[in-house]
Amino acid sequence: MYAIIENGNKQYRVSEGDVVRFEKLGADVGEKVEFPVLLIADENGVKCGADVASAKVSGKVEAQDKFKKIVVFKYKAKKNERKKQGHRQPFTQVKIEKITL
Repeated sequence: MYAIIENGNKQYRVSEGDVVRFEKLGADVGEKVEFPVLLIADENGVKCGADVASAKVSGKVEAQDKFKKIVVFKYKAKKNERKKQGHRQPFTQVKIEKITL
């Protein structure tokens, strides 16, 4: 059984027991979070739309952290213009505990 959930204008395919990294959520470590469901697929088939309007996916926040640093280098030829920046995107790691219909 799996579900397609939405968070931050992105969609994720999750199953029970999965660990997913979302864009940073305003929840502390150990808190429970719920996500709206767009689609559920199981042994009975696929359900979406009004069939899953009351469905929820619940999970537990495991960590608040940052991804590995990426380097952004801006350069303009023949102008002696260079700019080097680093960026670490924050994320929230969530363990999916239950999919309810």
